[in-house]
Amino acid sequence: MELEQRKQRAGRMSLGLRTFQKQGMLQLFVLAGVIYIFIFHYIPMFGLIIGFKDYKITTGIGGMFTSNWVGLKYFKEFFGDYKFGELMRNTLVLSILKLICSFPIPILLAIFINEVRNRPLKKFIQTVSYLPYFISWVIVSGMLKIMADSSGIINQAIVALGISPKPLELLTSPKYFYPIAILTAIWKDTGWWTIIFLAAITGIDPTLYEAAEIDGAGRVRKMLDITLPSIAPTITVVLIMALGNLLGGGLSGSNFEQCYLLGNAGNIEVSDIIQTYVMRIGLSNARYSYATAVGMFQSVISVILVYTSNLISKKVSGNGLF
Repeated sequence: MELEQRKQRAGRMSLGLRTFQKQGMLQLFVLAGVIYIFIFHYIPMFGLIIGFKDYKITTGIGGMFTSNWVGLKYFKEFFGDYKFGELMRNTLVLSILKLICSFPIPILLAIFINEVRNRPLKKFIQTVSYLPYFISWVIVSGMLKIMADSSGIINQAIVALGISPKPLELLTSPKYFYPIAILTAIWKDTGWWTIIFLAAITGIDPTLYEAAEIDGAGRVRKMLDITLPSIAPTITVVLIMALGNLLGGGLSGSNFEQCYLLGNAGNIEVSDIIQTYVMRIGLSNARYSYATAVGMFQSVISVILVYTSNLISKKVSGNGLF
């Protein structure tokens, strides 16, 4: 019996080695990704120690002339900061609104594109939808500032249609910041996430649709009974990732870029979020330890959200990220 088990293990190892050799080029791509993650995501984690020290550039992190340990001093300082409540409110409200408004759209668009039978039209819709993803937020914000200016095309249309007798302060008024942030995030990121759901739809067994047609099911019934249940695991994984990144922008993950580029003195009461606060306090004021502590707090909350949402998802639907 033991000899037979050894032969089986040797056979599996041999099969695995042959498979690895056949996938040589693919394994190199994977290796490049692993190296990238290790260098730019794992090694920098050593710098998190700054959040527990009174870090100064002249003393450094470790070694003979190391900075002094201060424990949780900067975490307590952030929790007691007068801006803590405002920063948490702005970050959560913007992320939750973007998640609620933007999450269903890629799913619906993917199902719609899948139902299009005209191949040229299908390719055109796909291209138009995901092309904005490759436009930098710097360019998007620049275009928006031109179009939403008091003499821009948006305000001209608002006045011409009688929506308002005079141009609106779209970029400097707090009440317009959330709608603008949500709409631009939907426009920019919907096409990218649609690709993920389209890939899941293409993996559905075609015989399921054929059987449904024989039973007399129409397009809507096939969508509800076959397409949506089949891509439910993918939807769950994307939702867990979005919830884990709730403090960073939900599905789009673009809170920092939007708030940093579109934020100004007029709308700062709603556009100032944790990421922009870290940027300002860390680089502008050179408070590296304090900024590191604030950033670490955000990361810890994100990890907790990922594990919690994954646990709830597995208990409710049986699907999870891990």
